[in-house]
Amino acid sequence: MSEATLRIRADRAKTLSRRHPWLYSGAVQAVEGAPRDGDLVTLRSADSGAFLGRGYWNSRSQIAVRILTWHDEPITPDFWRARLQRAIGLRRPLARFTTAYRLVNAESDGLPGLIVDQYGDWLVLQALTCGIDRRKHELAALLTELLPQIRGIYERSDVDVREKEGLPPSVGVLAGESPPQLLEIDESGCRYAVDIYRGQKTGFYLDQRENRAALADYLRTFLPQAHVLNCFAYTGAFAVAALKGGDAAHVLNLDVSQDALALARHNYALNGLTPAEDAFLCGDVFEVLRRFRTEGRQFDCIVLDPPKFAHTQSQIERAARGYKDINLLAFQLLRSGGCLATFSCSGLVDADLFQKIVFGALEDSEREAQVVRRLSAGVDHPVALTFPEGFYLKGLLCRVW
Repeated sequence: MSEATLRIRADRAKTLSRRHPWLYSGAVQAVEGAPRDGDLVTLRSADSGAFLGRGYWNSRSQIAVRILTWHDEPITPDFWRARLQRAIGLRRPLARFTTAYRLVNAESDGLPGLIVDQYGDWLVLQALTCGIDRRKHELAALLTELLPQIRGIYERSDVDVREKEGLPPSVGVLAGESPPQLLEIDESGCRYAVDIYRGQKTGFYLDQRENRAALADYLRTFLPQAHVLNCFAYTGAFAVAALKGGDAAHVLNLDVSQDALALARHNYALNGLTPAEDAFLCGDVFEVLRRFRTEGRQFDCIVLDPPKFAHTQSQIERAARGYKDINLLAFQLLRSGGCLATFSCSGLVDADLFQKIVFGALEDSEREAQVVRRLSAGVDHPVALTFPEGFYLKGLLCRVW
């Protein structure tokens, strides 16, 4: 069946000339043909008929087309293979430092809707869009061809964004063997157990790798033997980095999930660390920080790495209040000269807004602070200059008085 053609309104074609990979439904003036959701479509100017791009269609999404190319080229298996090869090649040097990293970062690697993370001998794939979901088995086959050492590919397409594409959650083995219940990875000498079946994202916060190293370096240089409060600790990766690389004296890991803290305890053991009796605390971070403030507790370093607070535009104001609340509490709990590593992974809260929120919290705390480093996702999570929406993780490392 030949590709359908979409005629694009002249006043909406500018985003295509700027190579933004999303085309919203309001930009489509006419549809010539009857594309099924996930089918490839050709985009042409409504007035001149000039070629504008090619991508895949979804009538159920506000983003009607995800653009794959701005060149008039066919989307064949060789096209997908070349895009995967390029993404894999760009990450290859990371294998000298870690056994786990992101191989494909969706739009920013020219493969909108596709996430692929590598954990040692296994890959975890997320198909976030209808077009990728229809091709995930083809893509899995190409990945096994390009990475013959991989033992299996597991799908973790159980994220909320699939609902906007009209897709149900999907998990299971796509190719090869089933991975073990826990995978072990190495990150610059730190060892971590990863549960890709039930863990957050694809099992581990790979995007924080360089931020863990940055915090460890800061602690080792400026705050040796620090007492650290690791909030939203998940499986304790920041704690292990602080103890092994940052010469921290003690880390209190705070998280609402007992299962996550059990895995954090396991990660301590993997790294030969003996936790103190009070190294793990299960509880709501907001409530516990308020209790600590009442009790007069103080720390040399606090890490705030919360889950996404804003999923939609309507949630931004509420998210801002949440970020301000926890940052205010953190400022009040830090000793003079201490440091705060604070993050937001809400893409809808941009870096400028996040800094203003943290500033507001500082102002209310009546403390003083310096930003000593701005933090973001690691080099395996690049952001295409034409796709600023891909910049989701932002952080500040602050020295506080």
